[in-house]
Amino acid sequence: MTPAGARAVTSPVGIAAAVIVAVVAVVVGLPLAAALVLGLVAWAANVWRLLPRRPRRPRIDPFTLHDPWRRFVQDALQARTRFAEAADRAPDGPLQDRLREISARVDTGVEEAWRVAQRGEALVQARRGIDMAEVDRRLADLERLEPGDSSSRLIESFQVQRATAARLDRVIAEARDQLKLLDARLDEAVARTLELSASAHAGPGIEGLGADVDELVTEMEALRLALEETNAAAGGELPGGDTR
Repeated sequence: MTPAGARAVTSPVGIAAAVIVAVVAVVVGLPLAAALVLGLVAWAANVWRLLPRRPRRPRIDPFTLHDPWRRFVQDALQARTRFAEAADRAPDGPLQDRLREISARVDTGVEEAWRVAQRGEALVQARRGIDMAEVDRRLADLERLEPGDSSSRLIESFQVQRATAARLDRVIAEARDQLKLLDARLDEAVARTLELSASAHAGPGIEGLGADVDELVTEMEALRLALEETNAAAGGELPGGDTR
């Protein structure tokens, strides 16, 4: 029962609707029991209308991406499935309950990895909009000319493009490395979960696993936010930098 749920249950509109429906039902000649049922239905309908809805989970489709991003997401999805299966095999009780809580966090981590992969591929597309061979050739031609205002501005422009390309290369490489590490850590978490699921009780290992998964999710969220910022910059500076 969340505060929003409590407000839905105690909503004056819902209570008033229940009373009005019940009274009208009695007035038109329905039995009291039927009138009460109709009033409860009206109240329940209002509660359902006001209850907060869980946000829809993103649909993860690795085949909309190219390698290596596709492979990273596929590996993460497979690890998530194995983790959930291992949690379900644990004995009923606190151990299984805790493993299922951690499994929900793994779901969040995989969703973040999916978003990271999407943004990583968008940055790759943006990076392809900078032809470094052409930039270097133009710079070499300009450096052979007599210095002047126009040539100085052009040199500065090409130098900015070179710096942007270097920044994108660095961010893309970091995203690839982080996703590769994520897959390895998920596989490790699956192995630890398999070991824990064979136990009859939750020990200190379960909390260590939970802390490691939380850390993993936090790192993925931070990486995703950093990529969003870079994507936004690329969208304004580079061809192909659209983040959609």
